[in-house]
Formats: sequence, C-alpha cells, structure tokens
Amino acid sequence: MSNSTAAATVSATPVIRLEDVYRRYAMGTSQVNALDGISLSVPRNAYVAVMGPSGSGKSTLMNIVGCLDRPTSGEYWLGTQAVSSLNDKQLARIRNREIGFVFQTFNLLPRMSALANVEVPLIYAGARREERIRRALAALEMVGLGDRVMHRPSEMSGGQRQRVAIARALVTEPSILLADEPTGNLDSVTGQGIMELFDKLHELGNTLIVVTHEPDIAERAGRIVRLSDGRVVSDEACA
Repeated sequence: MSNSTAAATVSATPVIRLEDVYRRYAMGTSQVNALDGISLSVPRNAYVAVMGPSGSGKSTLMNIVGCLDRPTSGEYWLGTQAVSSLNDKQLARIRNREIGFVFQTFNLLPRMSALANVEVPLIYAGARREERIRRALAALEMVGLGDRVMHRPSEMSGGQRQRVAIARALVTEPSILLADEPTGNLDSVTGQGIMELFDKLHELGNTLIVVTHEPDIAERAGRIVRLSDGRVVSDEACA
C-alpha cells in the first residue's frame, strides 16, 4: 500500500461508529429502549448537532459516545477501539484521553481558579505540575481567557465560565469534544460568542458533537442528526 493510499484509509476511518446500538432500562416489570437500534458513523473533524424532544435518547446517546455508559447490545467503536468490550478502568482512561466534555451547567469547582479547574484532567492523567500549568495556560489562552487565569468561577461571567469549561475539555487534546446544551444557561449574545469559539475549534480540526434544542445553534454544524423514541429519524447535511 502506498503512503498516499494509507493516509486516505486512515482519514476515512470514522472516529465514532455505532452499529445497531440498544440501551435498555428496567421500568418495573417492563423494559424501555432509551436507544432502539441506532447506527451512526462520524468521521474525524466532523461537526454534528444532535436534536430531538425530551426523552428522544439524546442524553443516553451522549453518555454512550462519551464512555459514561455501555450499550445493552450492539457495537461502539472509537477509532479502531471496540469500546463496548472495555472494563471500567479502560473506559475511564479513554474518557480522560480521548473525549472532552462541555456541560450546560459548567461543572467548575467553585473554590479553585480557572487555571486549577483546567488542570484537573491532567492531574488524573498523571502529568507533572510544570506540564499541567503550561498546557492549562495554553488552553485558557486559546479560549480568550489568558488574563483571567487566577479568577474563580464566582468572579467570572457565565460566558467566561463556559470558556473555562471548554478549556478544561480541550486541555488533554481529545479526539472528540462533546457539548450538551452548551448555550443553555447563557443569554443570546454570550451564546453567540461561545458558538463562534466552537466554529474556531472545528476549523482547527476538532471533532464536535453538540446536543441542542435550538435550530440556530444546530444549523452552525455541518450535519444534523434528529432522534425520536431512541431512533435516528433523520440525518442530513446542513445547507
């Protein structure tokens, strides 16, 4: 195989691949399919929005993609790794190295500075203090908070806190960035700034998956996947 053919093969490999994935939960004496046979493929550097009504399976899908949960049946591949067969310790390692999470509620530690909050994933990764500080400073600089590194969350606006959360998600240089309603607690102007930052991250080569109920947010992505009753009901490229 030539170098160019090998490179094309690598680039064509999906970073996320779900095949006939079910996630069932017990509800009394019955079973509920939170995911009902989902198959989905996401290439590297894609920007995908996931939409659907409450109870459609969005959160369950994100939990499985983010290695916070396992399918009841079906296969989930992250790159060339068969995630479905991993134990809890292996899942935790993948979460820390391969996946960055951005939550609607920020989930920052209130008594710690922005710098210390961003360092947390690197502590779990076993990075040395000097490396943690260097990488955390670089991540905060990337999201436009180079002058706020020693501020605590209570000393920052909602938009600044979300930027800290994004920096924390990026500091391990993950292959995937998952965002769950990232503008849900922000006003429209601040939310616009956060989505412009997501646009920039995509241009830099990050793979983004954003759960949102807002059409204008979803339309910034290159692709919109809509769920209903645990199934994919549409999967379309944005105009």
